[in-house]
Amino acid sequence: MAVKKKPNTPVAPETGELSLIRKLAQILNETGLTEIELDHKGAKVRVAKMMQSAAVVHAPPAMVHTPVAAKPMAAAAASATEEVAGTPLKSPMVGTAYLLPSPESPPFVTVGSSVKEGQTVLIIEAMKTMNQIVAPKAGKVVKINVENAQPVEYGEVLMVIE
Repeated sequence: MAVKKKPNTPVAPETGELSLIRKLAQILNETGLTEIELDHKGAKVRVAKMMQSAAVVHAPPAMVHTPVAAKPMAAAAASATEEVAGTPLKSPMVGTAYLLPSPESPPFVTVGSSVKEGQTVLIIEAMKTMNQIVAPKAGKVVKINVENAQPVEYGEVLMVIE
């Protein structure tokens, strides 16, 4: 508990001030507040609790990595890409893929859309930055491997352009 007095302010007699501080500290404990400041007839008193950072720190839930489950998913993605002929468009970064420019807008492209080289086909949000992902070549979108707002990994095949 810390008591802070401003200089050059009148102070109540020691016994009255000590009693007031004890009452304010009791109010802090009863209400769960962390500080109280009182300004009465020119006398200012502030009582605050010191919080320990160890009591505030929360550990994130433990993440369990299971490489066995990742292999079938990677194999399924690879086989899905191999089934369709064309140029795979791979994610250049880790982030969240968005197939729409905004929630109210239609998607950049759909399966069957013709695209030009350099045309934006989706956006990947990484570190609160929207990165436009462009078609590597002109052609037709034959497969889209991601859903809107789906997390993607570096090198993951996002779509295939024929």
